[in-house]
Amino acid sequence: MLRADLTISPDFVIAPVRRRTFGSFVEHMGRCVYTGIHEPGHPTADEDGFRGDVLALTRELGVTLVRYPGGNFVSGYRWEDGVGQDRPVRRDLAWRSLETNEVGIDEFARWARKADVEIMYAVNLGTRGVAEALDVHEYVNHPGGTHLSDLRRTNGTEDPHGIRLWCLGNELDGPWQTGHKTAHEYGRLAAETARALRQAEPGLELVACGSSHSGMPTFGEWEATVLELAYDQVDHISCHAYYEPLDGDDGSFLASAVDMDHFIDSVVATADAVGARLRSPKRIGLSFDEWNVWYLSRFHAAPPTQWRVAPPLIEDTYDVTDAVVVGNLLISLLRHSDRVVAACQAQLVNVIAPIRTEPGGPAWRQTTFHPFALTSRLARGHVLRTEVTSPVYSTARHGDVPVVDAVATHVPATGETVVFAVNRHRSEPVELCVPVTGTVTEAWALHDADPSAANSREHPDRVVPRPQPAAVADGALRTVLAPVSWNAIRVAAC
Repeated sequence: MLRADLTISPDFVIAPVRRRTFGSFVEHMGRCVYTGIHEPGHPTADEDGFRGDVLALTRELGVTLVRYPGGNFVSGYRWEDGVGQDRPVRRDLAWRSLETNEVGIDEFARWARKADVEIMYAVNLGTRGVAEALDVHEYVNHPGGTHLSDLRRTNGTEDPHGIRLWCLGNELDGPWQTGHKTAHEYGRLAAETARALRQAEPGLELVACGSSHSGMPTFGEWEATVLELAYDQVDHISCHAYYEPLDGDDGSFLASAVDMDHFIDSVVATADAVGARLRSPKRIGLSFDEWNVWYLSRFHAAPPTQWRVAPPLIEDTYDVTDAVVVGNLLISLLRHSDRVVAACQAQLVNVIAPIRTEPGGPAWRQTTFHPFALTSRLARGHVLRTEVTSPVYSTARHGDVPVVDAVATHVPATGETVVFAVNRHRSEPVELCVPVTGTVTEAWALHDADPSAANSREHPDRVVPRPQPAAVADGALRTVLAPVSWNAIRVAAC
């Protein structure tokens, strides 16, 4: 049997586990909002029209932060359409849909309070700019006594929403984006908007747009130019990445976290180089506010052609392999907790999401729900620096990569350690050995003899985490990682 060894020590800490790592994303796209989180008349709907079954699953998923309202949608969004009584229906050019504006910022903030999540709000810097950003900030955050804050109170929300984390636009390097800009155009606009927002409320956290993905021809140059212009005004820069198997290459797909690691390291290096040139002691954080498995090639093959309200869009069904990749991407995000300050899996419901719903019917957990929920629940304390000694395998896209990838967290006050590990090998199990002391209190594996197995409305629990045999003996944790599996093992101190 193949063997991998993981070396950890509570003395070698990367950073605290950041609760914002377990963020999600609600965009006015497809059925994420309408028949996703919001469906008046549904058997579980509350007085505000929010589906109770989706709220319960959101809490179970362990989501801490939700980015809203987009995404590509935000670059053509007029926030004022979604407040008050008279709400116009508008075209959404991003997803070729009709937006009813039935749900706006006041409704979403009520949902967020019920779900116990923080809002990351994105402003439109595609077709709009500084004035509109200040207007929506006044509406949502100013206590009262001004036109827009009093309008919020008239609309039924007495207290400010208190949103602290703001995205300055979305993917404006992309030619598909409404209001697409050059790096210089966007960097100037981001700096101006950030400066104005800080005049309104100095304590805000502000995220500048990074590249739409690392394959953009301007990747690196975009980040450098934007930060040269806005370094002193912003706190973080965004990263976006989606992964899918191409040409049936599951080996490369299972190693997607290798690409995420490189992406993060590259943006950190670029940001630090700009900081050095500016002689600034400040460190820019990374907001990885869009990431997931997305079968993008399917969407490109069948884009929307008609103007409809909440059409089904990119409702990918996820299998075991997809879930293992998602679990591995969470491992990558955790091990970069020194620089990744927030992350949002895109999206929460129906649209490439861990939660699926039927209009008027049930909601269920996709396979990708489980590694996210368990990691959010178990990752506490500090992220430890880990060294993995593992066999390697060859991939077409990433070269030779380790069969096993892992990270560990540790709670100093209790001595509890949790190991998160994936076996990327498609056919061979791997024995994992970790020098620790204590007692295994729970151990889970997401694995199936059929790596293409998935959950559905008819079979919502076809794929669930199963108890994993694991034990500590002679000063080491030992377990066997099944092929194509994600695993979490919690060890309590003696």
